[in-house]
This record gives sequence, C-alpha cells and structure tokens, in this order.
Amino acid sequence: MFAIAALGSGLGGAVGAQPATLAQPKERVILTVGGQIGVRNQGAQAVFDLAMLDALPQHTFTTQTPWDDKPVTFRGPRLRDVLAAVRAQGRQLRATALNDYRIVIPMEDAQRFDVVVATRKNGELMPVRDKGPLFIVYPFDSDPALKHKRYYERSIWQLKAIDVE
Repeated sequence: MFAIAALGSGLGGAVGAQPATLAQPKERVILTVGGQIGVRNQGAQAVFDLAMLDALPQHTFTTQTPWDDKPVTFRGPRLRDVLAAVRAQGRQLRATALNDYRIVIPMEDAQRFDVVVATRKNGELMPVRDKGPLFIVYPFDSDPALKHKRYYERSIWQLKAIDVE
C-alpha cells in the first residue's frame, strides 16, 4: 500500500505536521474526499468548501492545455497537499466530475508531478461552464511526458469527489 507519507519533500517530509482534524465547511461543499483517509469531518468523508481549499498552500503555474487556444494560468492547492490534509493512503484515486465522468489517477502522480486542484483560471474562479469549480490539472509544459493522452484524460474538470483506494 502506498501511503501519502511516502510523498516526502512534497509534504515537508512529515504528514504528522498535518492537523488531526479538519474544520467544518462554512460555505457550499465543493469537494468530497472519501475512501482510505485518516481525517474526516463529515461521517466517513472529508468535505471542503472553497475557503478550506484556499487555506492550503497554493501553487500557480502557466501551461498550454489541449482545451485552450493559448497558455492558461492555474492556481490552487497541490493534489498532494489535499491528500495530506486527509491523511490519504492508497494506490489510486477515483476522481468524479459533476457529470459523473470518472477517471482513475495513480497516487504516484501526486508525488511525481505538481498536479493542482485548480480553483482559479487566469486569476478568476472557474464557473461550471468553464470547467469549474475545481479542475485537476497537470503542469503539461513542465515535462514532455505530460503531453500525452493519458495525462490529459486524468485532468478532470468539474471535479466533485475523490475516492482514495
């Protein structure tokens, strides 16, 4: 079993530094994380509103995507930081969009690449009609290997849930 603690330097080397509890969302829940997690705030799940995601360390990058005519700047917490906040353990993530599109993302991707759970595109919150409110996106321009159908398919927009398996 791959533990999120193995993410090493991406998590400052210590998952123990993460809080043992999560705050309760004060606004509309936009992300639900379930499955093999050690920190929950709503039954067997961890739920996040925008403010909770914004409270995590933020990462910004600009990259060309297959869906946009010009490079786009994305901002949000790294996927590995979201997973660390819930003490996720497992081998893969089953991500689900608002339209019930599902894709499996290897846990290894969160360690290997600076994948973000983007909350903003070009500095603006993303409405549902523009792939929001959340978009798992890879920094495609940072590594030629990422410019591949496999990673484009894992970049799930209108993200609503992640199940850790």
